[in-house]
Amino acid sequence: MSPPATEILLVGSFQSFSDHPCPLILATCTHSSIPVRQSFHLYFFNSRKLSHDKPAAIPTLRLVSYQVFARKYRPKTFDDVLGQDHVVRTLRNAIAQKRLAHAYLFVGPRGTGKTSTARILAKALNCTGGPKADFDPEEDVCIEIAEGRALDVMEIDGASNNSVDNIRDLRESVRFAPARGQFKIFYIDEVHMLSNAAFNALLKTLEEPPPHVKFIFATTEANKILPTILSRCQRFDLRPIPTETIAAHLLHIASLEAITLDETAAWAIAKGADGGMRDAQSMLDQLVSFCGDTINEANVLDVFGFTSREKVATLTRILLARDNPGALSLIQKEAESGRELSQLLGELIGCLRALLVAKLDPSADGEGIPAPLWTALLAAADEYPPDRILAAIDVFAETEGRMKWATNKRLHFELGVIKAIQSLGEFRITDVIKVLTRGADFITGIPASAAQSQAPAPFPEPEALPVAKEWKPEPATDSAPVATKPRPSGGLSSLDSMIDDAPESSEAPTPPEAPPWKNDKPTTEANSPEPALAGPSLEDAFHNDPLIQAALVKFEGKVLR
Repeated sequence: MSPPATEILLVGSFQSFSDHPCPLILATCTHSSIPVRQSFHLYFFNSRKLSHDKPAAIPTLRLVSYQVFARKYRPKTFDDVLGQDHVVRTLRNAIAQKRLAHAYLFVGPRGTGKTSTARILAKALNCTGGPKADFDPEEDVCIEIAEGRALDVMEIDGASNNSVDNIRDLRESVRFAPARGQFKIFYIDEVHMLSNAAFNALLKTLEEPPPHVKFIFATTEANKILPTILSRCQRFDLRPIPTETIAAHLLHIASLEAITLDETAAWAIAKGADGGMRDAQSMLDQLVSFCGDTINEANVLDVFGFTSREKVATLTRILLARDNPGALSLIQKEAESGRELSQLLGELIGCLRALLVAKLDPSADGEGIPAPLWTALLAAADEYPPDRILAAIDVFAETEGRMKWATNKRLHFELGVIKAIQSLGEFRITDVIKVLTRGADFITGIPASAAQSQAPAPFPEPEALPVAKEWKPEPATDSAPVATKPRPSGGLSSLDSMIDDAPESSEAPTPPEAPPWKNDKPTTEANSPEPALAGPSLEDAFHNDPLIQAALVKFEGKVLR
């Protein structure tokens, strides 16, 4: 009796060595290209003993695979790329005008669409009838490129293939023609991880590649790439995606997945994603696992430790009111509830920045802050000039730098709030200069007639005191006209002109009469002259001087006696 035969079950195929009943079934191989005998020895993972009296049904392997939102809703065409209109328009025009470069470099932060844009560009180049910008993403060539199994599109990880040997293998494969499409495309992700020797080994091939070869690079740190590489590529800087665009796309995904997502929750997720669409989609995926089919803003704040816009606006209003106890109490509550203080500080800086921009540009919006809260913040910030708000932002920026490496973040946050409140309430030398300048402008802006009408009437002089003799200049003996130079106008220049017009010498005041007890010789009543009135005092002579009188008239003053 011959030994029982053995059957090998492969994923996608079934092969048998004989027609005998199968006493032992081995589900072994996950790739159909591996030989059966090798798979029997290398990939055995399950066995089952079957009875000989009953025919056994072939067991099937049920593959349950869940695709996360970031992969399920990855852009497939140029129209699906969000927030990168400048890149999409340039690539579309280049394809339409047949102005295709041999190397492209996509630079941008995480989750902005570098890999997705590179794959879409590869589809547009190698699609049926291409290159064309409007291709069918459901054709087999595009599906192979999207799944990363196209023979003509080589996706290379720059972090693990960064040596000269890897670049040497790439240079060898460049010489071969494409198998199916028009171009052989090499996509290197995180290209800044290549070593300097690898970059130098790639220079010649990158500068003059074969006509059927295209290079696409992607990186988050373009400063680490050699300038010789940058000069050989067309660079595209992908920007952080706006918060409004991310929130709208999350609502669209929720509608397709039959998930109830509040708009406030979508905004909170988009704000926390910091311009990355992949981060926002991953957070939405996590929230669905946590909350189920209904997600509100409170769930987002509890799961990720974010701070609501209302709390940020409340803290800003307390800060502008210079309420130290209120600000410290709010920070304490946020810290005890598990909120991320670094994220709260970043939101506070963004709110102050929005107020500063609104003071300089009244048409600016409130950076997503609800209208009632934004109106209250604008009213609270009316009493502060822009330089005060700028000083508070500087204080918080220094605090943010210290909090990144500090273990006690709450302490540094509270110190920053106290310093910011002090900076809002302190007086500076610039404020004093502004007040003085404003007062000087007010004085010089009053007309002479108004000043004379507003000036109080001078005190009446006593009649008994004689007035000093008015000085009259002697007539000029020289008949030749004297040329006078023009005099500038103004406060100080008018004083100089008065000094120039003043006489060289003025009449000396009459000395006062000596008292009677100081007379040595007695005088007779007949020979004595009539008693004269006492001469003017020195003070009266000073005020009656023509120069002083002209100065008083010029400056519209009055004499206080």
